[in-house]
Amino acid sequence: MTIITLLTDFGTKDPYVGIMKGVILNLCRDLQVQAQVVDITHEIEPQDVREAAFVIKEYYPYFPRGTIHITVVDPGVGTERRAIILSKDGHFFVGPDNGLYTLLLEDEFEVHEITNRDFMPKEISSTFHGRDIFAPCAVYLAKGFHPSWFGDRVRNPIFETSYFPDIVNDVLIGEVVRFDRFGNGITNIPFELFEDFTRNQAFKISIKELVFTRLSKTYMESEFSCVVGSSGYLEFAKFKGSIRETLKIEKGEKVKIELV
Repeated sequence: MTIITLLTDFGTKDPYVGIMKGVILNLCRDLQVQAQVVDITHEIEPQDVREAAFVIKEYYPYFPRGTIHITVVDPGVGTERRAIILSKDGHFFVGPDNGLYTLLLEDEFEVHEITNRDFMPKEISSTFHGRDIFAPCAVYLAKGFHPSWFGDRVRNPIFETSYFPDIVNDVLIGEVVRFDRFGNGITNIPFELFEDFTRNQAFKISIKELVFTRLSKTYMESEFSCVVGSSGYLEFAKFKGSIRETLKIEKGEKVKIELV
């Protein structure tokens, strides 16, 4: 039984997710493939490739090796951007080459472009590659076809340096990259980087008018808190409330960490 996960920005109002599942189930029947389809989320904010990149890195390690991850956040669908299969840690990621896999492009990985029309329907929409390219290719991968069957090796997948924090004039500068359902603001600052930067010295973390001089262990220690979230990144929260709504924080809000 192969696991196929789905992550998109399609939402649930339209039939797009259901259509992709229909393609997967039909092709699984035709190819005699047993697969379990798992929804990760379809609530990535529309066209926010960076948000999706952080969610992908967060969820995929919890699935077994051999899992196939279809990830479709694709504002450039129909353009010359490549469709690719990325292989890493025994997982396969099927989606657009638009920076979506930036956070996976470390250590060992392999990328192949999807160009072999044998793995696609005769008619391909210029606006729905999730249905016509990514879903079918995932099933063929589940059938056992190696990524090299789909197309040539890609040596230069898109890598977005803007997704990472920076150190400017001895200040670690990151930003809020996404919000969860509770309105917690999750940053692009991993705890490991925070530890390496502060080295057990006194610090202050600033976001808007808030300043934190310590990390909280739980959300209920104070009205506003800065914690290490389950994703491994620093995040900001309001106890029994939404820090996003309370402070009118938006994605891209700068976070500064300074030694004091």
